[in-house]
Amino acid sequence: MVGWRFLQRTYDAQFQTFSSSNVNERETKYFLENISKVQTAEELVSDRRLLQVALGAFGLEGDLDNRFFIQKILEDGTNAQDALSNRLSDKRYRAFSDAFGFGPGEVRKTALVTNMERIAEDNLVAQFEVSVGESDASMRISLYAQHSLTDLAQGNSSVDTKWFDLMGLPPLRSMMETALGLPSSFAQLDIDTQLAEFKDRLFQLTGSDDLAQFADQEAVGRLTDTYLARSQIAQLQNTISPAQTALVLLGAVS
Repeated sequence: MVGWRFLQRTYDAQFQTFSSSNVNERETKYFLENISKVQTAEELVSDRRLLQVALGAFGLEGDLDNRFFIQKILEDGTNAQDALSNRLSDKRYRAFSDAFGFGPGEVRKTALVTNMERIAEDNLVAQFEVSVGESDASMRISLYAQHSLTDLAQGNSSVDTKWFDLMGLPPLRSMMETALGLPSSFAQLDIDTQLAEFKDRLFQLTGSDDLAQFADQEAVGRLTDTYLARSQIAQLQNTISPAQTALVLLGAVS
């Protein structure tokens, strides 16, 4: 919790230092100078430097070497119900495909300067989070939640649709499961059972089962504190006594 408070206070300065490093400035410049020339999914996946930024913006950098899979994601687009990105549980792939517009009936977006600048910026944010996560994975998830949970909460979808969207975003799902004290086996339950349990647990914690409450940054902050406290307890509970665990939890909450 002390580390999280420090990161919050110094975020702007740390992010600026990270973004202005020679490597990051060089890769961002390359992306912005060349992405407008890309007209097909094949061209994008064939340029490793461009693809690294494109995937990184959506937290999908782990798929950098899965070229055929990523090309299929892009070429299928998002309009058709059976498009590959629509059939995957991880909804980051759908957002990734939609961002470039290579699918049938879609408008190619690689020439839209503002859109591509946003992707370049999102990549820097995501890579900073990755860097933080190398020291503490829970910190990375917490940083991700500060913007992604708010974006989800501000959407026009129904209460249940927002929950299903959250369940399709692995970092947010992991955060919510931990914050609500759900076991690792929870994901094996029927999807409707998961939805009901998620909503019930959140209601017990906050007094509402509607994710729209997280349009308020203070609400996101309280959930993040709960998540970090429970994460810390989970890391320590196998090595310290129950009494010590209780003291850690009380100190985090206070």
